[in-house]
Amino acid sequence: MKESVLIVGSMAFDDLEMPYGTFNDVLGGAATYAAIAASSFSPVRVVGVVGDDFPGPVLQQLAARGVDIAGVERAPGKTFRWHGRYAQDLGSRETIHTALNVFADFRPKIPASYATSPYLLLGNIHPALQLQVLEQVERPKLVVADTMNLWIHTERKTLGELLRKVDVLSINDEEAKDLTGHGMLRKAADEIRALGPKRVIIKKGEHGAAIFDDEGVFFVPAYPLEVLRDPTGAGDSFAGALLGVLAGLGRTDGAAIRQAMIVASTVASFGVEGLGPERLLSLDRPALAERLQAFESMMNYGGPLPALP
Repeated sequence: MKESVLIVGSMAFDDLEMPYGTFNDVLGGAATYAAIAASSFSPVRVVGVVGDDFPGPVLQQLAARGVDIAGVERAPGKTFRWHGRYAQDLGSRETIHTALNVFADFRPKIPASYATSPYLLLGNIHPALQLQVLEQVERPKLVVADTMNLWIHTERKTLGELLRKVDVLSINDEEAKDLTGHGMLRKAADEIRALGPKRVIIKKGEHGAAIFDDEGVFFVPAYPLEVLRDPTGAGDSFAGALLGVLAGLGRTDGAAIRQAMIVASTVASFGVEGLGPERLLSLDRPALAERLQAFESMMNYGGPLPALP
């Protein structure tokens, strides 16, 4: 029987200004993307909060994919909303407005049936809330946490307490630099690992992701695409797929994590092909298997490296 992933984070609406048009009320949020990605591989449990404007059919769509939505609280008011504008090449974005709405009062309540979830993904909510989640669950096999520049700058002490209690920190290269002051990823990762996490995954967007642990360094590229529509949830899709694959395998060793990173990068490549999570919602096994095979071929250099002349 496959093990379960517990995901705690934001569920939201996004208003997106893209080079090819403006789109309002796009389904978003870190927990949303991660849950959809993880659900392709294992049962998923989600804890989050939505307003009374959040469509019931969307929650049912998640439930139909095997996502347990009993931990999603519906509160009076409006759902968290992010308004962003992307550059012409979609390589960067700026935040126009953020309305926390019901998310401002979010206090994660972990249902008793979720407390024994073996795999836990802590989305980039306030580190004090991430610690509250850890207090409500039995020690999982694997705890992966995300964070963001805001908490690095304003909640360094609390974030440090969190880092002592997680197994993997998954952040992007800019956040790693902010956290450590080092622009060299290897040095930044070593310093972060000294703070507590056994493993650090540093994401570099369109350039892939690298993991640093006792077994060394492993890098997985991003799959080269012909179509890029919306990179908003790429990192969250990567993290969700990573946990989903590990839960499906029932393993947390270095080899399993490296294999899961390849699958996660492949899943994330599908996610950015559509607006919001629409492409992830339509992703099927044949399409995933075909791209995984192409990914493997892309990384295959034909056997052992030749001896140096």
